[in-house]
Amino acid sequence: MLLVLEDSHKEHLSFLSKVDVEVVKEFCRISMEFIRKGSNPKVYQGAAQKLGVGAETVQHGVEGLMYLLSESSKLMLNEIDFQDSIITLGFSEELMSVLLELYLANRGEIRSVLSHMSMDLPHYHSLEWRFDVQLASRSLRHQTTPQVLMKLHIKDNDTTDTHLLQTDPVNLVHLTQVLDAALQEMKSPYCRRIARNIK
Repeated sequence: MLLVLEDSHKEHLSFLSKVDVEVVKEFCRISMEFIRKGSNPKVYQGAAQKLGVGAETVQHGVEGLMYLLSESSKLMLNEIDFQDSIITLGFSEELMSVLLELYLANRGEIRSVLSHMSMDLPHYHSLEWRFDVQLASRSLRHQTTPQVLMKLHIKDNDTTDTHLLQTDPVNLVHLTQVLDAALQEMKSPYCRRIARNIK
């Protein structure tokens, strides 16, 4: 999977190809601080004075680099996909290797920071199930009524909620087919594009 950058992000990152690799390494350090602790305008002012450019240019460069690192980490891009994603930016081989090294060294930490920033929604914890079959009743001696009983445990922060569900096998098969179709739809390019824009 490749990371598709918008033109505005490409424009912000294009500044990095105009400066030395040591300056790019400093931008990388600032970007990691941005991801860990948030924005610091004083850092932009200091870097802008050293480089002789506007503070806004430095800010856009750092934010573009931060976006590149966080989105690549979110998608867990491997080395080849990361390089293929940034090759369109027209960077030199040395600059691309510096960015790749930074990405690989900090990918785990970035994912950890992003997971702490995300909302903690209720999620699946465990499922217990039992299959019951009623073979006969007083009025119908030769009937077979299968039922699937499920106990669904959902975790929300430190609490676990339990939900009891009951269904017949036909509805359960239909439910799994609908959910499987929804998962397959999420893998389509159209849905991926929408999900990327929502994030």
